Amino acid sequence: MSESSFSPLIPSIASMDDAAFRQQVQQLLDNKTKPLGSLGLLEALALRIACILGSSQPRLADPQMVVFAADHGLVAQGVSAYPADVTWQMVGNFLAGGAAVSVLSRQHGVALNVVDCGVARDFAPQSDALPPGAPRLWLRKIAPGTQDSSLGPAMSMAQCEAAIANGRALLQALPGNALLLGEMGIGNTSSASLLLARLCNLDVETVTGAGTGLSGEGVARKAEVLRRVLARHAGVQEPLAVLAAM
Repeated sequence: MSESSFSPLIPSIASMDDAAFRQQVQQLLDNKTKPLGSLGLLEALALRIACILGSSQPRLADPQMVVFAADHGLVAQGVSAYPADVTWQMVGNFLAGGAAVSVLSRQHGVALNVVDCGVARDFAPQSDALPPGAPRLWLRKIAPGTQDSSLGPAMSMAQCEAAIANGRALLQALPGNALLLGEMGIGNTSSASLLLARLCNLDVETVTGAGTGLSGEGVARKAEVLRRVLARHAGVQEPLAVLAAM
């Protein structure tokens, strides 16, 4: 896959490195009635948000929490302490308001959006008339879970591209200018370890952990499965192709 094939799927992002604007904002911070730098990391964060938004008086509006949920076919190889059915059960818990992310979203006034982008179970569409503050379900399923990446590619490139396009379109349609991202899917840490190992050229054992609570023996078994996946897709190196394969 050539670099040009990433566009317009992965559009270029304008640089935020505007030295003159950064200096202008820093001077505004320094001229506040306080000792220089006394707010520590809060000042650094204010400067970064100002540069991201291109405003010397930045405001974060209508923050959106978006949790993407999907299943992984690799779970069939015993890489998780829990069965795949937990994925759809947790999605139900998000929507019922009983999960940690549900509580934190309510507590801080953040809109909670739950996206079915590949759960191995169908959900009924929500009513258009939701109570104020209720979690919202978005149905953007590409397939009922990925394929087992130890046996072949987890996704086709068409599925991978459709998933990225769906996510981008959804976020562009949401209000506000502040975004928090989350994920739910039994087997997620296995895919994360595979991507990190391949894209950063790291030994998979160094980036494989217990996930949701595997024993030492379970972690060793998980790492061995992931080694087999990496070997099967040894010739796949381009980032989006790696994402689809694993």
